[in-house]
Amino acid sequence: MNRPKGKLIAVGGNEDKGSYPNPKSKRKYYLDFFELGILKRFLKEIPVKKPQIEVITTASMIPEEVGERYLSAFGILGAENVNMMHIKTEEDAHIPEYIKRIREADGVMFSGGDQSRIIRMFHGTEIVDILKHRYENEDFIIAGTSAGAMAMSKVMIKGGSAPESLLKGSVKIGHGLNLIDDVIIDTHFVTRGRFGRLMEAVVTHPKTVGIGLGEDTGVLITEGHMIETIGSNLVVIADSHDVKYTNINSIDAGRPVSISNLIMHVLAKGNVYNIETREFFKDTEDLKPARLQLEK
Repeated sequence: MNRPKGKLIAVGGNEDKGSYPNPKSKRKYYLDFFELGILKRFLKEIPVKKPQIEVITTASMIPEEVGERYLSAFGILGAENVNMMHIKTEEDAHIPEYIKRIREADGVMFSGGDQSRIIRMFHGTEIVDILKHRYENEDFIIAGTSAGAMAMSKVMIKGGSAPESLLKGSVKIGHGLNLIDDVIIDTHFVTRGRFGRLMEAVVTHPKTVGIGLGEDTGVLITEGHMIETIGSNLVVIADSHDVKYTNINSIDAGRPVSISNLIMHVLAKGNVYNIETREFFKDTEDLKPARLQLEK
Protein backbone atom coordinates (compact mmCIF):
# COMPACT_ATOMS: atom_id res chain seq x y z
CA MET A 1 0.00 0.00 0.00
CA ASN A 2 1.33 3.41 -0.96
CA ARG A 3 1.44 5.78 1.99
CA PRO A 4 1.11 9.55 1.58
CA LYS A 5 4.51 11.19 1.93
CA GLY A 6 3.01 14.42 3.21
CA LYS A 7 1.39 15.33 6.51
CA LEU A 8 -1.92 16.78 7.60
CA ILE A 9 -2.49 18.93 10.66
CA ALA A 10 -6.13 19.23 11.68
CA VAL A 11 -6.81 21.82 14.40
CA GLY A 12 -9.94 22.10 16.53
CA GLY A 13 -10.17 25.89 16.39
CA ASN A 14 -9.08 28.86 18.51
CA GLU A 15 -5.44 27.84 18.16
CA ASP A 16 -2.92 30.06 19.94
CA LYS A 17 -1.77 32.51 17.28
CA GLY A 18 0.65 34.40 19.52
CA SER A 19 -1.59 37.36 20.34
CA TYR A 20 -0.40 38.42 23.76
CA PRO A 21 -2.92 39.33 26.49
CA ASN A 22 -3.06 42.68 28.20
CA PRO A 23 0.10 43.85 30.03
CA LYS A 24 -1.32 42.93 33.45
CA SER A 25 -1.54 39.27 32.46
CA LYS A 26 1.05 36.70 33.41
CA ARG A 27 3.14 37.06 30.30
CA LYS A 28 5.56 34.25 31.13
CA TYR A 29 2.76 31.67 31.37
CA TYR A 30 1.45 32.72 27.99
CA LEU A 31 4.91 32.52 26.46
CA ASP A 32 5.43 29.02 27.86
CA PHE A 33 2.13 27.96 26.36
CA PHE A 34 2.90 29.68 23.09
CA GLU A 35 6.19 27.77 22.77
CA LEU A 36 4.09 24.60 22.57
CA GLY A 37 1.69 26.17 20.07
CA ILE A 38 0.25 24.35 17.12
CA LEU A 39 1.41 26.93 14.60
CA LYS A 40 4.98 26.42 15.76
CA ARG A 41 4.55 22.68 15.19
CA PHE A 42 3.20 23.40 11.71
CA LEU A 43 6.38 25.30 10.88
CA LYS A 44 8.56 22.62 12.44
CA GLU A 45 7.09 19.94 10.20
CA ILE A 46 7.92 21.88 7.03
CA PRO A 47 11.34 20.62 5.82
CA VAL A 48 12.50 24.06 4.65
CA LYS A 49 14.30 26.73 6.70
CA LYS A 50 12.48 29.68 5.15
CA PRO A 51 9.20 28.17 3.92
CA GLN A 52 6.71 29.75 1.60
CA ILE A 53 3.34 29.49 3.35
CA GLU A 54 -0.07 30.08 1.81
CA VAL A 55 -3.01 30.78 4.11
CA ILE A 56 -6.38 30.20 2.43
CA THR A 57 -9.11 32.25 4.15
CA THR A 58 -12.01 31.08 1.97
CA ALA A 59 -14.05 29.64 4.86
CA SER A 60 -14.19 32.98 6.66
CA MET A 61 -16.62 35.82 6.09
CA ILE A 62 -13.94 38.25 7.36
CA PRO A 63 -10.93 37.00 5.38
CA GLU A 64 -8.83 40.18 5.62
CA GLU A 65 -9.13 40.31 9.41
CA VAL A 66 -8.33 36.61 9.74
CA GLY A 67 -5.40 37.04 7.39
CA GLU A 68 -3.91 39.79 9.54
CA ARG A 69 -4.09 37.55 12.61
CA TYR A 70 -2.18 34.81 10.84
CA LEU A 71 0.41 37.24 9.49
CA SER A 72 0.99 38.52 13.02
CA ALA A 73 1.24 35.02 14.48
CA PHE A 74 3.61 33.68 11.88
CA GLY A 75 5.65 36.88 12.16
CA ILE A 76 6.17 36.28 15.90
CA LEU A 77 7.35 32.77 15.02
CA GLY A 78 9.87 34.16 12.54
CA ALA A 79 8.12 33.07 9.36
CA GLU A 80 8.59 35.87 6.85
CA ASN A 81 7.29 34.40 3.58
CA VAL A 82 3.58 34.12 4.35
CA ASN A 83 0.94 34.96 1.75
CA MET A 84 -2.84 35.19 1.91
CA MET A 85 -5.29 33.71 -0.58
CA HIS A 86 -8.60 35.54 -0.13
CA ILE A 87 -10.51 33.30 -2.54
CA LYS A 88 -14.09 34.53 -2.28
CA THR A 89 -15.76 33.13 -5.43
CA GLU A 90 -15.61 30.02 -7.59
CA GLU A 91 -13.92 32.11 -10.28
CA ASP A 92 -11.15 33.19 -7.88
CA ALA A 93 -10.15 29.54 -7.40
CA HIS A 94 -9.16 29.33 -11.06
CA ILE A 95 -6.86 32.38 -11.09
CA PRO A 96 -3.50 31.23 -12.57
CA GLU A 97 -1.47 33.13 -9.96
CA TYR A 98 -3.13 31.20 -7.12
CA ILE A 99 -2.57 27.89 -8.89
CA LYS A 100 1.10 28.74 -9.39
CA ARG A 101 1.53 29.69 -5.73
CA ILE A 102 0.00 26.38 -4.59
CA ARG A 103 2.50 24.54 -6.79
CA GLU A 104 5.39 26.47 -5.20
CA ALA A 105 4.26 26.56 -1.55
CA ASP A 106 6.01 24.55 1.16
CA GLY A 107 2.94 24.49 3.40
CA VAL A 108 -0.73 25.45 3.09
CA MET A 109 -3.17 26.35 5.85
CA PHE A 110 -6.96 26.64 5.59
CA SER A 111 -8.56 29.03 8.09
CA GLY A 112 -11.77 28.49 10.02
CA GLY A 113 -15.28 29.62 9.13
CA ASP A 114 -17.80 27.62 7.11
CA GLN A 115 -16.51 24.34 5.66
CA SER A 116 -19.21 24.33 2.99
CA ARG A 117 -17.67 27.48 1.51
CA ILE A 118 -14.37 25.65 1.05
CA ILE A 119 -16.06 22.83 -0.84
CA ARG A 120 -18.20 25.21 -2.91
CA MET A 121 -15.17 27.24 -4.02
CA PHE A 122 -12.69 24.42 -4.56
CA HIS A 123 -14.63 21.32 -5.61
CA GLY A 124 -13.24 19.94 -8.86
CA THR A 125 -10.54 22.60 -9.16
CA GLU A 126 -6.93 22.28 -10.19
CA ILE A 127 -5.92 23.63 -6.78
CA VAL A 128 -7.42 20.58 -5.03
CA ASP A 129 -5.78 18.25 -7.56
CA ILE A 130 -2.40 19.86 -6.85
CA LEU A 131 -2.88 19.70 -3.09
CA LYS A 132 -3.78 16.01 -3.22
CA HIS A 133 -0.90 15.14 -5.56
CA ARG A 134 1.65 17.00 -3.48
CA TYR A 135 0.34 15.55 -0.21
CA GLU A 136 0.51 12.01 -1.59
CA ASN A 137 3.89 12.32 -3.32
CA GLU A 138 5.94 15.00 -1.53
CA ASP A 139 6.99 15.96 1.99
CA PHE A 140 4.24 18.59 1.90
CA ILE A 141 2.22 19.95 4.83
CA ILE A 142 -1.48 20.85 4.70
CA ALA A 143 -3.06 22.28 7.83
CA GLY A 144 -6.59 23.36 8.57
CA THR A 145 -8.27 24.89 11.60
CA SER A 146 -11.94 24.43 12.47
CA ALA A 147 -13.75 24.42 9.10
CA GLY A 148 -10.40 23.92 7.38
CA ALA A 149 -9.88 20.73 9.42
CA MET A 150 -13.40 19.40 8.85
CA ALA A 151 -13.06 19.82 5.08
CA MET A 152 -10.02 17.50 4.88
CA SER A 153 -11.92 14.21 4.94
CA LYS A 154 -13.91 12.49 2.20
CA VAL A 155 -17.07 12.47 4.34
CA MET A 156 -17.60 15.89 5.94
CA ILE A 157 -19.98 17.18 8.59
CA LYS A 158 -21.72 20.19 7.04
CA GLY A 159 -23.64 21.16 10.16
CA GLY A 160 -26.16 20.08 12.72
CA SER A 161 -27.29 21.13 16.17
CA ALA A 162 -25.38 19.47 19.01
CA PRO A 163 -28.43 19.39 21.35
CA GLU A 164 -30.49 17.64 18.66
CA SER A 165 -27.81 15.11 17.68
CA LEU A 166 -28.64 11.42 17.95
CA LEU A 167 -32.06 12.25 16.58
CA LYS A 168 -31.85 10.76 13.10
CA GLY A 169 -31.09 13.31 10.41
CA SER A 170 -29.98 16.09 12.73
CA VAL A 171 -26.38 15.89 11.46
CA LYS A 172 -25.90 17.18 7.92
CA ILE A 173 -23.29 15.29 5.89
CA GLY A 174 -21.59 16.20 2.62
CA HIS A 175 -18.43 15.62 0.60
CA GLY A 176 -15.10 17.08 1.72
CA LEU A 177 -11.78 17.59 -0.08
CA ASN A 178 -10.98 13.85 0.22
CA LEU A 179 -7.42 14.33 1.43
CA ILE A 180 -8.04 11.46 3.86
CA ASP A 181 -10.61 8.67 3.75
CA ASP A 182 -12.32 6.57 6.44
CA VAL A 183 -12.41 9.38 9.02
CA ILE A 184 -14.87 12.13 9.92
CA ILE A 185 -13.52 15.21 11.69
CA ASP A 186 -15.45 17.49 14.04
CA THR A 187 -14.09 20.60 15.77
CA HIS A 188 -14.71 22.86 18.80
CA PHE A 189 -15.62 19.45 20.12
CA VAL A 190 -15.58 19.70 23.91
CA THR A 191 -16.75 23.27 24.47
CA ARG A 192 -19.69 22.92 22.08
CA GLY A 193 -20.68 19.44 23.28
CA ARG A 194 -20.49 17.73 19.91
CA PHE A 195 -20.11 14.15 21.20
CA GLY A 196 -23.53 13.07 19.95
CA ARG A 197 -22.99 14.77 16.60
CA LEU A 198 -19.83 12.78 15.90
CA MET A 199 -21.40 9.54 17.16
CA GLU A 200 -24.31 9.92 14.76
CA ALA A 201 -21.97 10.78 11.89
CA VAL A 202 -19.77 7.69 12.28
CA VAL A 203 -22.61 5.25 12.87
CA THR A 204 -24.28 6.61 9.72
CA HIS A 205 -21.06 5.76 7.85
CA PRO A 206 -19.98 2.32 9.11
CA LYS A 207 -16.29 1.44 9.40
CA THR A 208 -15.24 5.05 9.94
CA VAL A 209 -13.24 6.65 12.73
CA GLY A 210 -14.48 9.96 14.12
CA ILE A 211 -11.94 12.51 15.30
CA GLY A 212 -13.33 15.13 17.68
CA LEU A 213 -10.89 18.00 18.16
CA GLY A 214 -10.98 20.21 21.23
CA GLU A 215 -10.11 23.89 20.90
CA ASP A 216 -6.42 24.75 20.67
CA THR A 217 -5.82 21.07 20.01
CA GLY A 218 -5.12 19.16 16.86
CA VAL A 219 -3.75 16.01 15.34
CA LEU A 220 -0.66 15.54 13.21
CA ILE A 221 -1.49 12.82 10.67
CA THR A 222 1.50 11.02 9.12
CA GLU A 223 1.55 8.20 6.56
CA GLY A 224 -2.19 8.74 6.14
CA HIS A 225 -3.09 6.82 9.30
CA MET A 226 -0.91 7.68 12.31
CA ILE A 227 -2.26 10.54 14.41
CA GLU A 228 -0.43 12.33 17.20
CA THR A 229 -2.24 14.75 19.50
CA ILE A 230 -0.76 18.24 19.68
CA GLY A 231 -1.90 21.29 21.61
CA SER A 232 -3.35 21.85 25.07
CA ASN A 233 -6.76 20.17 25.08
CA LEU A 234 -8.30 16.80 24.20
CA VAL A 235 -9.01 14.69 21.13
CA VAL A 236 -11.89 12.20 21.22
CA ILE A 237 -11.86 9.16 18.95
CA ALA A 238 -15.18 7.46 18.05
CA ASP A 239 -14.59 4.08 16.39
CA SER A 240 -17.63 2.57 14.66
CA HIS A 241 -15.95 -0.58 13.28
CA ASP A 242 -17.26 -2.93 15.99
CA VAL A 243 -20.77 -1.56 16.40
CA LYS A 244 -23.02 -4.55 17.11
CA TYR A 245 -26.36 -2.85 16.72
CA THR A 246 -27.86 0.44 15.63
CA ASN A 247 -31.39 1.31 14.60
CA ILE A 248 -30.33 4.21 12.39
CA ASN A 249 -31.35 2.50 9.15
CA SER A 250 -34.77 1.44 10.39
CA ILE A 251 -36.15 4.55 12.09
CA ASP A 252 -37.75 7.69 10.72
CA ALA A 253 -36.07 11.08 10.73
CA GLY A 254 -36.21 12.79 14.11
CA ARG A 255 -36.37 9.55 16.10
CA PRO A 256 -33.70 8.69 18.73
CA VAL A 257 -30.71 6.68 17.53
CA SER A 258 -29.51 3.68 19.53
CA ILE A 259 -25.95 2.33 19.24
CA SER A 260 -24.29 -0.72 20.80
CA ASN A 261 -20.53 -1.11 21.22
CA LEU A 262 -19.28 2.18 19.81
CA ILE A 263 -15.68 2.40 21.07
CA MET A 264 -14.36 5.71 22.39
CA HIS A 265 -10.84 6.90 23.23
CA VAL A 266 -9.70 10.20 24.74
CA LEU A 267 -6.26 11.47 23.70
CA ALA A 268 -4.19 14.16 25.38
CA LYS A 269 -1.01 15.84 24.16
CA GLY A 270 1.52 13.31 22.88
CA ASN A 271 -0.86 10.35 22.66
CA VAL A 272 -0.85 8.44 19.36
CA TYR A 273 -3.62 6.55 17.57
CA ASN A 274 -3.38 4.26 14.55
CA ILE A 275 -6.45 4.75 12.36
CA GLU A 276 -5.87 1.51 10.44
CA THR A 277 -5.31 -0.87 13.36
CA ARG A 278 -7.37 1.30 15.74
CA GLU A 279 -4.74 1.07 18.46
CA PHE A 280 -3.95 3.64 21.16
CA PHE A 281 -0.36 4.40 22.22
CA LYS A 282 0.61 6.64 25.11
CA ASP A 283 3.39 8.30 23.06
CA THR A 284 5.74 7.78 20.11
CA GLU A 285 8.12 5.73 22.30
CA ASP A 286 5.30 3.34 23.13
CA LEU A 287 4.67 3.01 19.41
CA LYS A 288 8.19 1.76 18.55
CA PRO A 289 7.72 -1.92 19.60
CA ALA A 290 4.61 -2.12 17.40
CA ARG A 291 6.51 -0.71 14.43
CA LEU A 292 9.38 -3.18 14.96
CA GLN A 293 6.90 -6.05 15.07
CA LEU A 294 5.41 -5.00 11.74
CA GLU A 295 8.86 -4.80 10.15
CA LYS A 296 9.76 -8.41 11.12
